[in-house]
Amino acid sequence: MTGTPGRIWFGFVLVAMLVLTTVASLDRGVFVALDELWPDPWFRATLADAYFAFLTVWLWIASRERTVAAKAAWLVAVLCLGSIAIAIYMLIRVRPSSGDGMAAVRGLRP
Repeated sequence: MTGTPGRIWFGFVLVAMLVLTTVASLDRGVFVALDELWPDPWFRATLADAYFAFLTVWLWIASRERTVAAKAAWLVAVLCLGSIAIAIYMLIRVRPSSGDGMAAVRGLRP
């Protein structure tokens, strides 16, 4: 995604995830939910799928970042915050311009 459409999309993802996680945390704590959900094999499969995706995106982020400190900070952020951290990274990096969709991803500011 490029420019404004990309920024709109990642802004939407950020707001949606903040609302969803706030509502979920008001219902019950993450550790209470984990204790209740862990026995379900579909929960474990979905959790593994999400974290494999997070690590895949982080590998891409790490290839864009120059310092070990930045790579490590983004790893912690992505592992702890998931899509929230990814949306923040993309909002920081997506250039506000127009182009061919993938050009924005290839041309993200380092």
